[in-house]
Amino acid sequence: MQLIIPDWPGLPPNIGAFATLRSGGASQGPYDDGNGGGGLNLGSHVGDLPPAVESNRAQLDVLLPASPLWLAQVHGHHVVDAGAAVAGVEADAAIATRAGVVCAIQTADCLPVLFADMNGAVVGAAHAGWRGLQGGVLQNTVARMRAAGAGPIAAWLGAAIGPERFEVGADVLAAFADAAPAGQARQQAEACFAPIAQRPGKYLADIYRLARLALRSADVQNVYGGGLCTVSDRSFYSYRRDHVTGRMASLIWLK
Repeated sequence: MQLIIPDWPGLPPNIGAFATLRSGGASQGPYDDGNGGGGLNLGSHVGDLPPAVESNRAQLDVLLPASPLWLAQVHGHHVVDAGAAVAGVEADAAIATRAGVVCAIQTADCLPVLFADMNGAVVGAAHAGWRGLQGGVLQNTVARMRAAGAGPIAAWLGAAIGPERFEVGADVLAAFADAAPAGQARQQAEACFAPIAQRPGKYLADIYRLARLALRSADVQNVYGGGLCTVSDRSFYSYRRDHVTGRMASLIWLK
């Protein structure tokens, strides 16, 4: 199993976090590792064989203090307490305030964002597809963490579709621009979209830049990670590239 360990300066020692890639599991076919070997698909909703997913999740559990809370992600902005919610709850973010409770986000091009209270009391994780991002899922996660007692919060951006591969229509640009206050904030949102030459109404969106704007609006100053592209790098699952594919996980917990 390959893992990404966040490069997260100053992370309190009682916080654990990592993200998976696609290799090292039991999944076959379109859910494999991209080279004919077993894939670590962690999504139970993508058509993979249930025994393979169960095996992959069991392999993941060995590295964690407990099984994660697996959300039913719906590209929204609802946040739950992972210590109180039940598996399969419809939400796109979770926080935890108790040791051993694991927040988990599944992705295959959407942006996973992990959050840490730098006092080591609260953690969180959010699934930021463009709809959730535009709807405020990152700001809602920060607000929920602060309501639970968090002090200064830092964030880490995991692997997502890169700015050279994320083609969107004018409707997506308009959704972000219209949601921003007039003036500089609107200009900053519009600057996250690069027009595609000779394709009117089509743009390349920078989801990392959009996330940084959202985090800045929530007064999260320390943001790390970003820059990986799930579409370009076949060590990641990518829905945009392959359509039928598995899901990776980004996880965080208090020790």
